[in-house]
Amino acid sequence: MYAVIASGGKQYRVAEGETFRVEKLAGPAGTKVTFDPLLFADDAGGVQVGQPTVAGITVEAEIVEQGLNKKIIIFKYKRRKSYRRKAGHRQPFTALKITSIRAGAKA
Repeated sequence: MYAVIASGGKQYRVAEGETFRVEKLAGPAGTKVTFDPLLFADDAGGVQVGQPTVAGITVEAEIVEQGLNKKIIIFKYKRRKSYRRKAGHRQPFTALKITSIRAGAKA
């Protein structure tokens, strides 16, 4: 079974046991997170498409890690004008592990 969840303005296709990164969520490692309602769910061909959401199915995940992505360099430059600006940015993320996708959890 897999589902499509929304987090941080993005959509993710998730399956049980999968680990992936999302935009930063509050909480230390080991915290449980629940995504409900879903946008889409598929259980061995039994497709449920949300209009706009699918009720009755919840996705439970556990926070595995809080961290920062690789640094990106922002460099602005204008030729012949002695204008240079250099900055770096590291986007925070939360790594999640999907523990269960349950149907019939909420009606």
